[in-house]
Amino acid sequence: MDAHLTFEAHIKQLCKNSFYHLRNIAKLHPTLTLSDAEKLVHAFVSSRLDYCNALLIGIPNKSIQKLQYIQNSAARILMRVRKYDHITPILKALHWLPVELRIEFKVSVLSHQCVHGTAPQGTPHPPYLLADHPLQQLQPPRTRQDQAPYYGRPGLLLGCSQSVECSPRPHKSTTDRGSF
Repeated sequence: MDAHLTFEAHIKQLCKNSFYHLRNIAKLHPTLTLSDAEKLVHAFVSSRLDYCNALLIGIPNKSIQKLQYIQNSAARILMRVRKYDHITPILKALHWLPVELRIEFKVSVLSHQCVHGTAPQGTPHPPYLLADHPLQQLQPPRTRQDQAPYYGRPGLLLGCSQSVECSPRPHKSTTDRGSF
């Protein structure tokens, strides 16, 4: 059990499994088309980076960097570029968000779904919803600074309200996930 909720053991195992699969994909890559290689990378690497990543909001940057290294390596293998080439244009060409933004996006989508009642079964309705507010804004829960996880950084609930509050005003009131 992770007493401090840093997810270090989870991230270490994720890195180990992801690089195992990336090495195998790299060996197969010369015989694969680009679309087949993309499917393999998504099936074995990207899907694991995205699985339950909403729980990772607020983790330390060193942990985010480990996950970002997995994504960067997957992009390099997929696009057949060298280790020292800039990765940002490659990620843009693949239409991949950086890991930290993927986490924030997932939390924002889940928050949006909770607010508008379209969340998956078993997802609790946020108790910090300002029901009388016309835009259904979220109010951050009150926490003591010394009890907040990761040395005062926001946890899932606080991160959820911050990410939704940062969205542009026209999207706050929409119930359609596609336009969110």
